Amino acid sequence: MLQSEIVLPETKPETEWIDGHAVQKVSPTYDHALLQQRIGSWLGSWVEETRLGRSGTEWRFRVAPPGEVVRPLVPDVSFLSYEVLPKGVPREQLAVPLGAPTVAFEILSPDDRKRNVESKIRTLLSAGTKAIVVIDPKHETVTVHDAAGAAVYAVPDTVAHESMPGFSLSLLRLFADMD
Repeated sequence: MLQSEIVLPETKPETEWIDGHAVQKVSPTYDHALLQQRIGSWLGSWVEETRLGRSGTEWRFRVAPPGEVVRPLVPDVSFLSYEVLPKGVPREQLAVPLGAPTVAFEILSPDDRKRNVESKIRTLLSAGTKAIVVIDPKHETVTVHDAAGAAVYAVPDTVAHESMPGFSLSLLRLFADMD
């Protein structure tokens, strides 16, 4: 049986379906852009070294929680393991995958609504995402949400998750020179 799907046009910045509404992503600030660049770069290097999957920034996914409508979500940075979407799939299937990323990184912006962030976390977890890493540049904290709950980290902590073996995020490095 074909699941119904919310299809939104591609926009700049991207539009997602969150909590029953089309929500255009907030235009990022310098802090947001810097953090996204750092995480994307470090994650990309880890992916190249380990060959465990793919990574990307602003990558649109067609997320389908069980029994719910398929909807577009666009994490700031994503990791998609080869276990979820194997090598060799057609380019069009890879361009906007049907399914959730293995790990999603979300960088909070001053205009983000808490309700929307919480809804996105719930949706991704119920659709199979192993971890959602929420970066708060204002408070220089990182919260990792997974099936076990949420864990909050702050400088000088290093964040790691079992879904990305060998990848770690030094908060000292992540938040360095943010002023």
